Amino acid sequence: MKAILHTQYGPPDELQLTEVDKPIPKDDEVLIKIHATTVTTSDCNVRNFTFIPKSFLFFARLMFGFKKPNINILGIDLAGEIEAVGKDVKRFKEGDQVFGSPGTRFGAHAEYICIPEKKALVIKPTNMTYEEAAAISLAGNTALFFIRDLGKIQAGQKILIHGASGAIGTYAVQLAKYYGAEVTGVCSAANAEMVQSIGADKVIDYTKEDFTKSGETYDVIFGAVGKVKFSQCKSSLKQNGIYLENMLELKDMLIMIWTSIIGGKKIKGGMSIESIENLNFFLELIESGKLKPVIDRCYPLEQTAEAFKYVEKGHKKGNIVITL
Repeated sequence: MKAILHTQYGPPDELQLTEVDKPIPKDDEVLIKIHATTVTTSDCNVRNFTFIPKSFLFFARLMFGFKKPNINILGIDLAGEIEAVGKDVKRFKEGDQVFGSPGTRFGAHAEYICIPEKKALVIKPTNMTYEEAAAISLAGNTALFFIRDLGKIQAGQKILIHGASGAIGTYAVQLAKYYGAEVTGVCSAANAEMVQSIGADKVIDYTKEDFTKSGETYDVIFGAVGKVKFSQCKSSLKQNGIYLENMLELKDMLIMIWTSIIGGKKIKGGMSIESIENLNFFLELIESGKLKPVIDRCYPLEQTAEAFKYVEKGHKKGNIVITL
């Protein structure tokens, strides 16, 4: 089968389209023929630590390999068709169209992948494209973790989402509206119309206006792209407001512990975990018309390196999809 191999750190051109052995499913696994996957910031972090905060770089190298990468096929989202099932598999059968994530094993930048049936994998609705389905898992789960689980957004609250036009931000805007919040999105003027179209009540162009100097205060501020810090946002939070940070530095974790002790304005962060329940929740929202994946560009598998270059510029709108 064809796969994009990641064998060394460096520019995206190190990624090579190569023939590798087609995997064989174990007893509890399904073999999926992949039709669509994504290039995410997580892929970029594993590929070359692109968006990882400096204070966590050492730990990232411990996890992903000091001199050479120990994950050789990237890709953490997927949508495709089940081609074979292991003898113990109960949830799926051959021919099922599915979407989800292999988790931190990655491996979706390839024509085929084997995944245990207990992983975050669900049936794809027939009226949803493979591209749309592939764009849900990582970004959607991350946004849900921050908006619902950490922020506990409620009707009538005011939330500001910094980085509202990105993959996580576009889901965060829609989820915050679903939970009844008044949403302000921060992005560039070029993306303002799109962010409004998915539900933002107000959009601030960060190139022309600094939201921290407007005098406006919010119940929750979500830093979806790691470009603003708690110290900058503190004056824009209400008395018991929460700052949600998607890219915590080591010092942010210390502040997080301290603010949880003293009360008042707090900083919260962490890592989301994909789950079957969350994917089914997204299916309900999408089928009822309350949420839609935003896709910026699609690239064929052989142009995966170009997709990485685009993502690593840091200006994508929604998701970047790879088609097979």
